[in-house]
Formats: sequence, structure tokens, C-alpha cells
Amino acid sequence: MAYLYNTSIYIYFFLIRIAALFNSRAKEFVNGQHGLMESIENNSYENNEIIWFHCASLGEFEQGRPVIEACKKAFPRHKILLTFFSPSGYQIRKNYELADYVYYLPVDTAKNARKFIHTFSPQIAIFIKYEYWFNYINELSKSKTPLFFVSAIFRKKQHFFQPWGGWFRKQLKKVTWFFVQNKYSSQLLSSIGVHHQEISGDTRFDRVIEILNDKTKFPLVKEFKQKNKLFAAGSTWPADEALLLAFMKNQPADIKLMIAPHKTDTKHINNLLDIFKDFNPVLYDGETHNNISSSKVLIINKIGILTGLYRFGDFAYVGGGFGVGIHNVLEPAVYGMPVIFGPNYQKFTEAKDLIKTGGGFTIKSADEFIKTMQRLMEDKQFFTHSSQASKDYVLANSGATQLVIEKMKEYIQ
Repeated sequence: MAYLYNTSIYIYFFLIRIAALFNSRAKEFVNGQHGLMESIENNSYENNEIIWFHCASLGEFEQGRPVIEACKKAFPRHKILLTFFSPSGYQIRKNYELADYVYYLPVDTAKNARKFIHTFSPQIAIFIKYEYWFNYINELSKSKTPLFFVSAIFRKKQHFFQPWGGWFRKQLKKVTWFFVQNKYSSQLLSSIGVHHQEISGDTRFDRVIEILNDKTKFPLVKEFKQKNKLFAAGSTWPADEALLLAFMKNQPADIKLMIAPHKTDTKHINNLLDIFKDFNPVLYDGETHNNISSSKVLIINKIGILTGLYRFGDFAYVGGGFGVGIHNVLEPAVYGMPVIFGPNYQKFTEAKDLIKTGGGFTIKSADEFIKTMQRLMEDKQFFTHSSQASKDYVLANSGATQLVIEKMKEYIQ
């Protein structure tokens, strides 16, 4: 099985190289890998006590960020190594101030893993959520480097729990400790004999609570909203944006829409300007106080600021639910507002929990969307209960970060 895994790795990255001829993101990834291992080896890391964090992309970085920040306080003499798999995560956070070294993760071959671990000799490695690169896991195990998985979540359909998944199950036993998000994940691990684990919850709760203390000011958004109700839509895709257009055509004059699309390339932004043309849409990056207040739709064409912008919302919509899955519903929920999303949310515990508590709502069509919003706007008691339920849910589930730090203290002196 190890042979098949390694073969699949080579095939996968060969296909990415082909895709790079036609796809800009694939090209960015290939360029990032070019000469990467040589660049890493040419730097000096001698006498450094390194804690290694690995994240797939930007979302996992935000999930791991509270732990990184807590590490800097708990282990001040240690250096932080941060790696990413995705170009989107690396490009946005390559200058992250709390990390001493930031790299793409070299392709998961046995040779790369051996060189990487030998070069950095990390005292401990922290993988966020579900980045199972088995050559790296194996090399960390061989070097007796503690490896934690933080905010891990498991599902019955994963290969670890299939009759043919014996080799993959053995790899999980090389991990030092799993911090899992929920009881079900813990039970799944126990069912295959993986008992080095505990239920910690999700560090994203700690991260979004930290956001409440962010004092960044957004005067243009404040000027745009004025005294109107604001519907904040984040990480949207075309299917979500079609619903938002239908919503705006059926709503009273005192509500405005702020939309932060998942993709901010010129083509998509121009398309949004066109479909919302009846509402005098304006762009966040490039507008002034003089013309923003008269608009009904504000399009956020700048990445990395959405979490702070949600604070201006009275209602929230989180995109992705008509595609591969919803984005982060906790970011708007922490501000205390109803959160609406599409039907593909089953893999996300926090979305299911928000629905149960009354803070979240799932919709399958424009009609359901409009009806849900009409009730929230017309029934004050219903709106107040939903808003409070969202915030209470986030606050009640904090604390995962400290559990991770306490366990790390057992391995770092």
C-alpha cells in the first residue's frame, strides 16, 4: 500500500503540472514548488528550537492561528515554522508576523520528507484538521518527533474506516495525539484502536472570539451602511449571488447588501457589478465617502478583511452551500446575528449546531431565502432569539486552544 500511495503522489503532482498549462492556481502551485527544497536547505536553522505548524490553506491557518499565538506566549524562545499546501494560504500569510519561517510544504515524497525533517529538526509538529501526508507522518515518527493533529474531524466514509483501510489505520497510530472536534470523531478513532486522543472542540471558536477585540476601523463600510439594516454575505459563489439578487429585488428600501465573493478576480467582480447594476453597486477598494452612501450594494474586492467586516451586519449569509460545502459560519455568528447558508452543510458540525440552537438557517431556493428573511425582519422576538443563539453558541464552545497548549507542555521543556 505504501508503494501505491507514493505512486499516487507522483501521478497527482504530474497532473497538476499539466493543469498548470491552463490553470493559474495550478501554475502558482507548481512555481511555488520549483526549487523549494533547495531554498529550504540553503538557509540556516542551527540551534533553533522549532515548533512546526502545517495548514492546508487560509481557512486552516485561521483555525490554527490561536494555537500559534498561544505558543509564542507559552514558549517564547522557540521559533515558529509555518507551511502551507495551497497557494492561497501561502500568498496571503507568507509575511505572517508571528512565524519565523514560512514555506510551501514540499511534495510528500519519502525523500522530501526525510530532508525536510532533518533540516528543521522540529521539537514538535502541529497539523491542522486533516492534512494527512503519510511520508511526513512516517518521518516524524521515525525521528521520534511528537505530532499533534488539532481540530481534527472524522467521518465514517473516510478510508481509515473502510475494510481495505488497514495501512491507513496504521499510519494514524504513528500520530502522538489527536485533538478532535466532537464525540463522533472520537468514537470513530476508538473503533479502530486509536485511543491517543481527546475531545477538545474546534480552535476556530477561540479565533473568532479574538476577532471581537479587533479594533480595525472600516470607515467606508460605516459610511455605506449609515442607519440602514445591512445584510453581510461572505465567501459567495455564483449560485449564492443569484439568490442574493432575488433577495434584493424583493426587500424594503432600508436594507443594504455587502457582498464579499470567494473569488475576487477582475472577471468575477465585473460580473457582480453587472448583475447588481440596478442597485448602484460600488467597490470597496477604490471608492470614496462621496459616492458610497447612495449605493445599495457594496462589493468587497479585497481579500483578508471579511472577518472584521461581519461586525457591521444585522444578518449574514455564508456561501458555498450550493457547491462543495459552506465556508466559515462562526465568523459572522460571533457578532450575534442570524446566519443563513445553502443545503450542503452536513459535513460542518457548527452549521448543524447553529440550526439546532436557532441561530442558523439553511435554504434550498430563492423563495425559502426570502421567506426566512421576511420572518427575521418582521418578527422582532424571533430575530432577537436567533441573534443571541448565534453568539451564545460560539462563546460556549471556546477553550480548545488551552487544551492544546497544556498537552504541548508535556513535550516541550
